[in-house]
Amino acid sequence: MAHIDSESHASPLRPILALALTAAMWSSGGVLIKLVDLPPLAVAGLRSTVCALLLIALRRLPARPRDAAQIGAALAYAATVILFVLATKLTTAANAILLQFTAPIYVALLAPRILGERTTALDWLATAMVMAGMGLFFVDKLDFSGFWGNMAGLASGVSFGFMVLFLRKQKDGSPYGSLVWGNILAAAICLPFCFEKAPGLSDVAGLLLLGVFQLGLPYLLYAWAVRQVSAMVAVLVPVVEPLLNPVWVYLILGERPGPWAMIGGAVVLIAVTGRSLLPMLLRPRSQMAPDSLG
Repeated sequence: MAHIDSESHASPLRPILALALTAAMWSSGGVLIKLVDLPPLAVAGLRSTVCALLLIALRRLPARPRDAAQIGAALAYAATVILFVLATKLTTAANAILLQFTAPIYVALLAPRILGERTTALDWLATAMVMAGMGLFFVDKLDFSGFWGNMAGLASGVSFGFMVLFLRKQKDGSPYGSLVWGNILAAAICLPFCFEKAPGLSDVAGLLLLGVFQLGLPYLLYAWAVRQVSAMVAVLVPVVEPLLNPVWVYLILGERPGPWAMIGGAVVLIAVTGRSLLPMLLRPRSQMAPDSLG
């Protein structure tokens, strides 16, 4: 299979900004979930229900996924949403986040085979720096108890990696359908847990914010951006999401992150920024073309 350079046809700046905005909206989940006093899987199911309804209202109900990439993306999306909630319930939030963001490793290993996108030395360097930085970021919060939670976290990293790969494989089509059906599937799987406790008004408000602001709108951005950049960029830029969680906590609660977290966050930001912008800065001007929303 011939290797392709997916970033050679359009300036990646706008997609990178879209990915960064996506990560910022994803990162609001930790604060918003505190507004919802419901079991975790009920939160996951109802959040996906709101998200699916939003996506259908904005566009339409797409045809059921038929090819392997569409089906794979929908399954991986649903698995990611559910496994991450299970991980946060059965182990620490730090473990769950760190294990989910092992996804760049799987993308780096599988992108050449599944997508024909070459994993470069810069990709591997950025991935190693991200893993090291994330380790430093959470060094004071990691806990090796909660075996099944850690297993769910590892599995969510695998499913997140496959979600990126299968969404990227639809670069010449539309990943939108996979997102809608992935949310419908997640909602259906979590349905039995949605009746354990009736939601109050604050719960409904929190679920609406989660479904619209933390899941629906960012995934619309992500579905567009993943078609414009390589799978490695699509999985590395959102790694800034967990770094933004302490920012929300600091702004709302005044809790300042520790020195190791600051150092680790700086390492991750340097790695992600370097991997995202260096190819664009080093590319000959004659190869750069404006990107398009079409």
